[in-house]
Amino acid sequence: MLSFFKGFRYDAHPMAMLSAVVGSMSAYYHSEMDASNKEHRAIFSHRILAKLPTIAAAAYKLNTGQPFMYPRNDLNYSENLLHMLFSVPAEPYEIDPIAAEALDLLFILHADHEQNCSTSTVRMAGSSGANPYSAIAAGISALWGPAHGGANEAVLNMLTEIGHAKNIAKYVDKAKDKDDPFRLMGFGHRVYKNFDPRATIIREMCHKVLAQLGRQDTPMFDLALQLEEVALKDEYFIEKNLYPNVDFYSGIIYRALGIPTSMFTVMFAIGRSVGWTAHWREMIADPHGRISRPRQLYTGPVARDYVEIDKR
Repeated sequence: MLSFFKGFRYDAHPMAMLSAVVGSMSAYYHSEMDASNKEHRAIFSHRILAKLPTIAAAAYKLNTGQPFMYPRNDLNYSENLLHMLFSVPAEPYEIDPIAAEALDLLFILHADHEQNCSTSTVRMAGSSGANPYSAIAAGISALWGPAHGGANEAVLNMLTEIGHAKNIAKYVDKAKDKDDPFRLMGFGHRVYKNFDPRATIIREMCHKVLAQLGRQDTPMFDLALQLEEVALKDEYFIEKNLYPNVDFYSGIIYRALGIPTSMFTVMFAIGRSVGWTAHWREMIADPHGRISRPRQLYTGPVARDYVEIDKR
């Protein structure tokens, strides 16, 4: 399977590789893809969750031009991912326990979040009876959209645009101006109308990671922390319930861990794969399950005059 990566360009986006390679898994495991078989469903679940970090790390290694690193049985899930991402054959790699703890927390917090776009995509694709690998690949493709999984990357882009703490007040004013296209990314949530409860947990970890690992890029992190402080105290943001959400903090943590922005959505996919798999299994096990078929409500004209083609 690793040889499959050699078909990608060196600068292929990691999400493109992740989607393609996960989809290709159905070409390897013909004998355990019967969705009606409970044992096959369990095998698939273990297999996709175990292999996804290896696939993600291989995509990163291809981009960096480094050799692929195999997983180690003596490491836990997050430690193994860090090992496969950052170790090289020529020298030992020491895993920072704070980095592993941070990834554990991020993966747990991202595991499931009701009927979001990618989860709905997995369920819809799976409802047709398609093999589970293709259903997960469809979810990865949906997650790739900047309105869904790319939000934490947008936070880093926003901080880059703001540039310096002295510009915070100006950009906060721009965000308040309804006629200005600028928006503060990583604030507010479609579901949570108060503070995102996941953000309450991840905020503490964010500060812990920055205290331990964030020294190399302090201007960006100092800017983020000052922006957070301003937003938490500003009456406009309080009134509108625009509190920092999980995307605001997760991008900062990934940056501090040395993970490039192109890999942010891949990391999201690793965490969310647990939820996707659980949703797929729940749906497939339902004896009353049917193929997903959303309906449309036509709102166009009731009648329109037809003009013969030779009279137009």
